[in-house]
Amino acid sequence: MKTKIIALKNNEDFKSLLKGRKLSNKYFVMFYKKLIKKNSKNLNISIVAKKKLGNAVKRNFCKRRIKNLVNEAVKKISVNFNYSYLILAKDNALKKHSFEDLKKTMFAEFNKLR
Repeated sequence: MKTKIIALKNNEDFKSLLKGRKLSNKYFVMFYKKLIKKNSKNLNISIVAKKKLGNAVKRNFCKRRIKNLVNEAVKKISVNFNYSYLILAKDNALKKHSFEDLKKTMFAEFNKLR
């Protein structure tokens, strides 16, 4: 089964997710909320990097890195598709030496949600 990652588009979706539950660590903040419409093939997730992190190159690098980890998490552990997720990246997610630590943290956070 091919999983498709769908990003949030509406401002209302973002606002409702920010009112949902929150998990925080040193690399990112994850907001999540149960979906009303259930679709088992699609994962509703958005990754946001604030302008405070740096220029566009650094922000896109950070988002690419987190998106890659989400894809790995979908393949290796069971991510709950009944939730919608919003991930806000922090400064520590940009550091190149911490990729394995970031991966462990991401997997641990998704395991908490199961």
